[in-house]
Amino acid sequence: MSNETTPSEGQTRRLDMLLDVPLDVSVELGRCRMTIQDLLALSPGSVIELDKVAGEPLDILINDRLVARGEAVVVNDKFGIRITDIVSPQERIARLR
Repeated sequence: MSNETTPSEGQTRRLDMLLDVPLDVSVELGRCRMTIQDLLALSPGSVIELDKVAGEPLDILINDRLVARGEAVVVNDKFGIRITDIVSPQERIARLR
């Protein structure tokens, strides 16, 4: 009997190792551009207008790459996000340009 693994066992072992790799997940509410003058004028109570319209899906980023969109929800007194759309590979490639 050999100690060598079959190709499928080796692939499964590599996949199992990858499944434990931690990834940074973030949700982007929106963006804006401002001048340094406007930045320096910020104080408690200031409002920054973002580019997203209320109710528009939020961007879900993994390691700073857009992978999905969703809507904000509340889960046990914490914010969460419900995925509504997975970004297609073509759209991910287009965003790299």
